[in-house]
Amino acid sequence: MAAAVLAVTGMVAAAPGPSAVAATISHEPAAAAQRATPLAGAGWHLKTSGSTARFRGLAAVSRSTAWVAGTGGTVLRTHDGGKRWSDVSPPGAGGLEFRDIEAFDARRAVVLAIGEGEASRVFRTDDAGATWHESFRNTDPRAFYDCLTFFDQRHGIALSDPVDGRYRILSTGDGGRSWRVLPSDGMPPAQPGEAAFAASGQCLVSAGRHDAWIATGGATTARVLHTADRGHTWSVTDAPLPAGDPARGVFALAFRDRAHGLAVGGDYRPDQPSPRAAAVSADAGATWTASAEPPKAYRSGAAWLPHSRRLALAVGPSGSDVTFDGGRTWHPFDQGSYDTVDCAPDLGCWAAGERGRVARLGW
Repeated sequence: MAAAVLAVTGMVAAAPGPSAVAATISHEPAAAAQRATPLAGAGWHLKTSGSTARFRGLAAVSRSTAWVAGTGGTVLRTHDGGKRWSDVSPPGAGGLEFRDIEAFDARRAVVLAIGEGEASRVFRTDDAGATWHESFRNTDPRAFYDCLTFFDQRHGIALSDPVDGRYRILSTGDGGRSWRVLPSDGMPPAQPGEAAFAASGQCLVSAGRHDAWIATGGATTARVLHTADRGHTWSVTDAPLPAGDPARGVFALAFRDRAHGLAVGGDYRPDQPSPRAAAVSADAGATWTASAEPPKAYRSGAAWLPHSRRLALAVGPSGSDVTFDGGRTWHPFDQGSYDTVDCAPDLGCWAAGERGRVARLGW
């Protein structure tokens, strides 16, 4: 969001001291999913990153390997579960704002810098950040790129706020080594004032080889856009999250398959309530239902627990929540400040946020 995204700040971190998550996540017992009874020992375990950057970009590769990207052109990588972090920032990127990073494995990653005009850039590394190649630099002063996602190791798209009244989609077919702008003919018109929030790298997400979704806010109605052909054509539907203000909308999406999705957001201002901060979809985003018990405050990131049909996490500046019923009800389990969350196939779940905060879920 060109105007508002740079102002997304969030609250000062609360003392983390992880509370109990309401189930043993590694096994997802049905009884615990129904009772939501806290079990001791599960929560975020803070890691020492050695950085003061704010990390809104996060890619979980495994329980041992993760990448984070943030302010000051900072990219860090760990390969030992967060005990040590290597600064693998692209040379000369100190003036850039990294807001999204997608990693294919421990060595290959693509990172997005946001901003107007040439501030929006994409870099790729194939050697664990030892070297980087700048594969895209935006030259249109009207464009402002927010998020990117990959369908597989070759095909991906990136999202810009509306240009000439329609969202702009950037596409790659070679793993992010080169990019091209797609025609806008298949994109519905944007609402006045509508844009995407570059708050967690999750305003554009994908599931499977062809489906992707865009989260929007800042306008009269919060909306979700869906493509089933890698960004060439899109449908759009309203989402029952706070709207009607530049600070409100859907901030993050998470889909566990092409049908089942979560939307979280609200009003990012710490002095404003967010009474309807989450919603769920079971039809690829064609319709959305407000969560019966949403998080109590604005949430900027969400992630499904791998191999689960019910368990998911949501994070924000004022705390974290877990759901045991696919997003219908949410339960707080940590008061620490995090902006983004991501889970790897081996159940390695990571969160990151302000002041160099990085944590891994443990139990």
